[in-house]
Amino acid sequence: MTPRDTLSRVAPYLEKMGVTRLSRQTDLDCVGLPVWCAYTPNSRSIVIAQGKGLEDIDAKVSAAMEALERAVAGEPTTMTTVSSARDLRGRGDRAEPLDCLIAAGEQVVGEDEELTWSLATELLHDLPIHVPQDAALLDRTRQNRFWMSSDGLASGNTLEEAIFHGILERIERDAHVLWQIGSDDRRYACCVDPRSFADAALSGLIDRIEAAGLILKLFDITSDIDIPCYTALVAPSAVNGKAPLRFVEVTGGSGAHPWAVRAAIRAVTEALQSRLTYISGARDDVWPELFAMPLPAQTRSAFLAVPASGSVAATRPAGNISVLSHKLLTRLRERGIGSVIALPLTPANLPFSVVKIFIPDLENPAGNRLHRFGHRALARAMRA
Repeated sequence: MTPRDTLSRVAPYLEKMGVTRLSRQTDLDCVGLPVWCAYTPNSRSIVIAQGKGLEDIDAKVSAAMEALERAVAGEPTTMTTVSSARDLRGRGDRAEPLDCLIAAGEQVVGEDEELTWSLATELLHDLPIHVPQDAALLDRTRQNRFWMSSDGLASGNTLEEAIFHGILERIERDAHVLWQIGSDDRRYACCVDPRSFADAALSGLIDRIEAAGLILKLFDITSDIDIPCYTALVAPSAVNGKAPLRFVEVTGGSGAHPWAVRAAIRAVTEALQSRLTYISGARDDVWPELFAMPLPAQTRSAFLAVPASGSVAATRPAGNISVLSHKLLTRLRERGIGSVIALPLTPANLPFSVVKIFIPDLENPAGNRLHRFGHRALARAMRA
């Protein structure tokens, strides 16, 4: 449905979920990309959520849905049972303890340890599976044995739509981790010319960036999963000189989508949204010391990358959400991914859905976890 229809459906629930206002941040920057934020003063994670889009309504809805995701994850509604993994398996149920998400300094879940499990669905085999409830919790007011992150947390007008977006985010994060492993030359060899997509919306973004005196670099970071993924970096033109720059003056973003153009647009708009994050300075997770940190030399060197010549083949894939979701699952299955787990976090009577997606075999972004890397990253490092 249209963004305006989505907003009309969720608007009555914003106040109930603690969202006090939606605010337009766009004109704090000179680029002009629509960016909105949502304020949730008593949030259990961060107070300010952001959203971006090609139009104002897109960004406004994006911010609202982001705030709702976090509000729901702070107090999720799931079907639970208290048991041990051994007892669950003994009665014929499946259990995934999610060792990959255990926080640093914590112990993995023991086979005979009793804890609260939430009932989820393993999508590759369409089977019920139990996961630790705390693995989905996003409540920074309490201690948690699991690494708390919004990675894989997604929303939509329907559960199917939320699952689609959550899987894409996990594929994107995995691809970005793998892209960072290896030499600079190898990493920057995948630089592409954003104008080679010959897409009007993407070209319009480039025009705005250049008119603001900024430079854009776009990299194709698509992994062996073979779902288009891109990462974008935006910097002032001084990045190609010798003048010192601060960490916050260069921003990045990534995006994944079965349609390569959409993935590239997501990456570029995410990088531009990050500029507003630093310009506003209002988000809880933007620490004052970030504004004094120098720009890493490795980030600066990325702007020396030369885009490959030729156009990017970016045919729009046919099909609705169901068809595209099936494609994602097929690609993951073909690459040996063992499980894709979807845990709904909202009751069925709400006009929107929030879901947490767990794909244990894929890499997770940087975080304070017991295990920083998984087998895919370690294998890539060995080859590098």
